[in-house]
Amino acid sequence: MARPASGRETTWVEVPADEVGEALMQAWAVNGVDYLFFSSGSDIGWLQEAAVKLRALGRPTPRIITMLHENTNLHAACGYAMVAHRPAITAAHIELGTMNYGAAVHSAFHGRNPVMLTSGKSPNSYGGTARGDRDQAALWRGDFPDYGSIVRQFVKWDHDLRATDSPGLMISRGLQLTMTEPTGPTYLSIPRDVGMRPIQGDRFPTVAQLGIPDAPAGDADAIRQAAELLLQADQPLVISQALGRDPRAFDLMVDLAELLGLPFMDANRDKANFPNDNPLYGTGPKLQEADLILVIEALVPWIPGYDEPAPEAKLIAIGIDPTFSRQLHNEFPADLRISGSVATILHQLYVEVDRLLTARDRQAIAERKERLTAAASARRARLEQTALSQQNKRPISPTYTSYALGQVLGDGDQLFLNDSVTSGTDLANYVLNTKPNSAFKSGSAAGGWGIGAALGAKLAAPDKLVVLAAGDGFFLYGVPYASLWAAAKYDAPFLSVVFQNLGYSTGVNRVAEKYPEGYSVREHDFEGGMIDPPPDLAKMAESVGCAGENVSEPEDLVPALERAVRTVRDGTPAVVAVRTTPLGSH
Repeated sequence: MARPASGRETTWVEVPADEVGEALMQAWAVNGVDYLFFSSGSDIGWLQEAAVKLRALGRPTPRIITMLHENTNLHAACGYAMVAHRPAITAAHIELGTMNYGAAVHSAFHGRNPVMLTSGKSPNSYGGTARGDRDQAALWRGDFPDYGSIVRQFVKWDHDLRATDSPGLMISRGLQLTMTEPTGPTYLSIPRDVGMRPIQGDRFPTVAQLGIPDAPAGDADAIRQAAELLLQADQPLVISQALGRDPRAFDLMVDLAELLGLPFMDANRDKANFPNDNPLYGTGPKLQEADLILVIEALVPWIPGYDEPAPEAKLIAIGIDPTFSRQLHNEFPADLRISGSVATILHQLYVEVDRLLTARDRQAIAERKERLTAAASARRARLEQTALSQQNKRPISPTYTSYALGQVLGDGDQLFLNDSVTSGTDLANYVLNTKPNSAFKSGSAAGGWGIGAALGAKLAAPDKLVVLAAGDGFFLYGVPYASLWAAAKYDAPFLSVVFQNLGYSTGVNRVAEKYPEGYSVREHDFEGGMIDPPPDLAKMAESVGCAGENVSEPEDLVPALERAVRTVRDGTPAVVAVRTTPLGSH
């Protein structure tokens, strides 16, 4: 029997199980997994039987959530994990379902979502020799040697479950790795004859017994150097994409910014990183004017070759993996890199800076904060004036749509998912996000994340209003009927606001940008990038038990959004499709 370092005897978990599948389900449950996002397949039906049997016998098991497509299946798991900060599990049909996860695997990787992907696998056993053996033609078609190779570039660990494995141990091991910083997806393929193999219970260590290491603190010498550089700066700037992935870091960043008068800027915001109504938000120097830039958890803080810091600026990079070691390219320089827990590092910096501050420093900081507060007031007035100047435009202005949504939602006490490209900045400006764990983007380049993630977010936070804003391109990429159907079925209502601009920015704006004098612009022909005629998204929502409304007149926008919020609060998922200015029309 294994013994911990203290010499105390360890008692592993023991679960009664007649089949491997029952052991797997109980192992997930005892390790804190609430939901198994499930897309049907003949090779994974044993998971369904295990869930029903375990529930009937009063034993622990995750709840199965039926998902009508694997892509939105995994995106829902990502949404759950990012809000709950707990692992979620998926299941799909052989290698086909694994491939159908598709771009969602990219989302899970770049979002650092602690999800465990699983799939069935064609059985190894000859017909008539074992439970779960090969008895369907499709099982030969899925007979490939290395399912893990499909996703290996995007996962931290993959394994093909063997008959000799302890099922529970492999679950605990996979979850240990998915929850270890930097968090991220893992993958387990399970041959059907292994999943249905008879066993006499299972005995294994839990994730807690295996242990998940705490992320380290920052190096003390590096913290001291960073503190000195921050105090020497006249024009400092903080840039982050995802420091809010750890909700503790949100308030710690505010504390440090207030102490030093540090202006804050989001870069392709992935999470709520800083309250966007704070005077220090969005009021700092331009990138080229900053003499010190503190980059925190930002894969792409600026675009090299187009908009870069001044050569003499001091650059500090902070993150759990500040070199982004799994990226092929990373051409962003830094004078100082500090790896570790962002929350801990921000606290360390606060303590060290507070120790070093002089009366002269405090006076300079007070003057800087006064200037930034004045700039923030002017910025807010300018944003409101811009939106209201477009209030009566037809088709409806996307800027005014973002403003109206922000007005309807109010003080930011909701979970807001921003899956828009062309209106992403407007939404970040006009929808208030003032609390940690309140705003989310995918962190990836995968279209279609939002509609699945909204479902997962609502399952993770059933008492919260969950709101998704997306363009029609990404909304449709996400197989929306699948998530909306599940939202209605499982009493997980959320609001989707769709900016229906009739196209993809990639296939219209980017083409026009690269070929400004080209034939596409000249002929106004962007076939391949347009979604015209537009689908009736309200009818699609209604077809799966949700409320839907199409809005084409600006005076109808606010009443429609208010009705939709009430509908969602009353328990019905809702879609508001807003006909905004078509891409390429100006």
